[in-house]
Amino acid sequence: MARAATLRRKIAFTALAWTIAMVIFFPILYTIITSLKTETEAIQGFHLIPSFTLENYVTVQTQRDYFKPFMNSVVISVGSTILALFVAVPAAWAMAFSPTKRTKDILMWMLSTKMMPAVAVLVPIYLMFRDFGLLDTRIGLTVMLMLINLPIVVWMLYTYFREIPGEILEAARMDGASLVNEIVYVLTPMAVPGIASTMLLNVILAWNEAFWTIRLTTTNAAPLTAFIASFSSPQGLFWAKLSAASTLAIAPIVILGWFSQKQLVRGLTFGAVK
Repeated sequence: MARAATLRRKIAFTALAWTIAMVIFFPILYTIITSLKTETEAIQGFHLIPSFTLENYVTVQTQRDYFKPFMNSVVISVGSTILALFVAVPAAWAMAFSPTKRTKDILMWMLSTKMMPAVAVLVPIYLMFRDFGLLDTRIGLTVMLMLINLPIVVWMLYTYFREIPGEILEAARMDGASLVNEIVYVLTPMAVPGIASTMLLNVILAWNEAFWTIRLTTTNAAPLTAFIASFSSPQGLFWAKLSAASTLAIAPIVILGWFSQKQLVRGLTFGAVK
């Protein structure tokens, strides 16, 4: 009886997991199917088997330069992630291994900035970017996305660093390790899973950021999120072409997440978001 109950429980949880997975995957499936339709079919609603045309992908490639926004997304996402790590690793190290009575308050204040509506600070940030000549530049957008995701990066690294025994770092200090050597040669190798998962999450967040990328760029530094938005015109929405552009935009990050899922799960389950 116990074995039968365990089997039924396992089947139920498996069915529930597949159901949740299909619900999450359905918007991606719908986008792909719509991208293979003609514009006439796209506005008629959902049909599981479209006419299967690649015309929309050809149109997207010929009417818009896909490679340029793709490279902008890569440079901005990777650049903001590396820049965030340079700032977050020392900050998380200090708060994890040399905490003060204000450490928790600082962490909560950093996290609270994520709750602020982005539109509330749009005007001052836009004016700052204009005055410093950072509008429609990769550097400006890289710095902006770094600052947006920095609280999450610091929190993840902080919670992961707390899982590392402090005695190991104390032993390194007793052996004469400097502060830089302690972080680079002792802490960082032990925290590789957490750092890797944090990097992957930051790349995904930066890749998917749309609000700031659309408002702070026009053509030169426009990433794939702005590339998708460009298919919304005064003449209306071209659903099939918009779906094709969306598929091309999400494909690289979906593939990255698929091949790095083990590393991501490993890092997240070993203290990164506990």
